[in-house]
Order: sequence, then structure tokens, then C-alpha cells
Amino acid sequence: MVNTAQKFLLDVLGKMEPPTSSRLNSRKRRKDGSGPNGATELDGIPPKMSRRSLGLREPAPFSDEVEIDYSKPYIRVTYEEAMRGTPLDRPVRVYADGIFDLFHSGHARALMQAKNLFPNTYLIVGVCSDELTHNFKGFTVMNENERYDAVQHCRYVDEVVRNAPWTLTPEFLAEHRIDFVAHDDIPYSSAGSDDVYKHIKEAGMFAPTQRTEGISTSDIITRIVRDYDVYARRNLQRGYTAKELNVSFINEKKYHLQERVDKVKKRVKDVEEKSKEFVQKVEEKSIDLIQKWEEKSREFIGNFLEMFGPEGALKHMLKEGKGRMLQAISPKQSPSSSPTHDRSPSPSFRWPFSTKTPPSSPANLSRNESAVTYDISEDEED
Repeated sequence: MVNTAQKFLLDVLGKMEPPTSSRLNSRKRRKDGSGPNGATELDGIPPKMSRRSLGLREPAPFSDEVEIDYSKPYIRVTYEEAMRGTPLDRPVRVYADGIFDLFHSGHARALMQAKNLFPNTYLIVGVCSDELTHNFKGFTVMNENERYDAVQHCRYVDEVVRNAPWTLTPEFLAEHRIDFVAHDDIPYSSAGSDDVYKHIKEAGMFAPTQRTEGISTSDIITRIVRDYDVYARRNLQRGYTAKELNVSFINEKKYHLQERVDKVKKRVKDVEEKSKEFVQKVEEKSIDLIQKWEEKSREFIGNFLEMFGPEGALKHMLKEGKGRMLQAISPKQSPSSSPTHDRSPSPSFRWPFSTKTPPSSPANLSRNESAVTYDISEDEED
């Protein structure tokens, strides 16, 4: 049955989905039981364009889970026909193979290029098994099931071939009805051959892609080996045992000691950074205080000079005060033309218990030469 989204897409394309039995690329599952979202064996997988629109909803199927109608002959399309665009029910079947260990963005970009080689592309990705990979290339970090699963969840992949062959044979190409093989154009020497894709290139079935510089599985492994101590220490801190990490007892203790030393260094660094921040804040505050002090000091000096300077207000105040004091202390003299009056003589002073007149003052003596000297001897005799 066709759901609403699929029917809408087919209506837009102007072509209804053909019956399941007549579809060349039917994806009816061979597994027993219901599929995702309640799908059963009788429910067909949507055609190519519908799957592209819904490709993010579930992983790509494996090739042994897809049923192909071999009753109709399969004729390869030419490169020109593929570039012009093929009918909806006849996508260009492109095959790309690899190890895909530690699946990274370089792998995803290569598959993206393979998917976009032609307007209507059905991308089949072959993943080699552990046995072939270990024999012809070397040990892998991820096992084959992990690598299969990683490729399945790449958005550009329509189908995954497990245990893919190391060298492509005509039988394999015919079985999967492959039109073109996508890979980078650098000769890939392996299994006693200078280029395992040489016969594919000679047959005109090779579609080159570009490698992503700066990242590869070997590069990632090199980084891990180079920084092995760092990753070993990190995993020990996360709870992995030394046996799981293949770390000796001495190295385990060394890593723990290094971890403690790094923590101390980090604390010291934090203290230094905080001290620098504190000193910086103090400097900023001191600069502000100095600027404010300079402003206030200039204002204070200006006010001081205005008050106590040579021509300051205080000098004028002192001059005015001095003038008033002198005026109060030294009144103005009488005019010389004013008449003079004789002063009356001061009354004479008589000594007590004496009948004689008191002695005259020196001024009177000088004025009056006939002054009489007062003798008090008589009084003493009495």
C-alpha cells in the first residue's frame, strides 16, 4: 500500500507507482514478521525517488534482504544516458566499496559524490569482511558488523553488500546489475595487482570521485598512537582497567601520578590566572583612583592659589583688616588751628598721718628750682 507522502510525491512526478511484482528494484523483505511501522512481507518498499525523500527514516537494507526481479533483462546504460537522466523505475546503479573502518567524514563525502554522479542514482556500497581485510590490508579497529552498521546509517546509501569481494568479477557485477563503479582515481595496489580497478576502467565502468584531504582512517589511528599516553590516562580515569587497556602495572601507576601532577599544575595555573585577573583589576582601579586624585588635586591647588596666592582673596582680606585695625588704633589728629586750653593743676596729695606736704614730682622739681625737700626723719623720731 502507498502512504499519503509517497502518493503525493508520485502525483507530483506525474507517475503512479507500478505494481510490486513488475518493479525492477523491489525491496520486499525476506524476513518473517512485520517490518518497521507495521509493514508486512506483502508491502513493497517505495520506489527509488520516494526512498530518497524518506531515506533518513531507517537504515539502508542489506543486499540479501532485497529481492530483485531477474525475469527482465538488465541492460547497462551508457555514461551519456546516465548523465541525461534515466526513468524513475530505472535508476543508474552505482557501486562503491571499501573497508570503512572508523567511519568518518572522508567516507561520507566519497559516498555523497557517488550518489550525486547522475541525476537518478541508486547507490550500492560493498563492505569487505574482517577476514579479507586482515589478509590483504591489516587489522581493523572496528569489526565487520560495526562497519556494516556504520555504512547502513549513512544517508547517501541505498543498499549495503556484506562480505564484498576484494576484486570485482563480472559475475558479481552481473548479479547486482551494476552500471558504474565509483572510487577515487588514485591507483589502488593490492592483492598482487598494481590497480584492482584496472579492468573496470578498461571496461568504461569507472566513475572517479575525489578524496577528502586531511582525514583518513590511517590518520586517525596515527593520532591515537601518537597521543597514546593521553588517551590511556583518560580511559583509566573513566573506569577502564589497566588489563582492558593492555597497560602494565608500572605504567598504570605512572599514569595515575601524571594525572595528579596535571591536576596540581591546573590548580596552579588557575591560581595564576586568577592572580593576573586580580592584579589587572587592581591596576585598573589604581589608574582610576590616580586620575580622580589628579582631578581633585588640580581643583584643590586652584582653590588654594585663589585663596592664598599673591593676589588671593586672603591677602585682600588681610589688607582690609589691617587698615581697619590701624584706623581703630590711631585715630585722626586734631587740627593745628584748634585753640589750646590750660589744664587745671592736679590736686595735691597728702600723705596720711603727715601734716607736711608730699614731695614734688621730678617734673615739678625741674620746673621749680626752689622746691623744698621733704624730710621724714622727724616723723620717724616721733
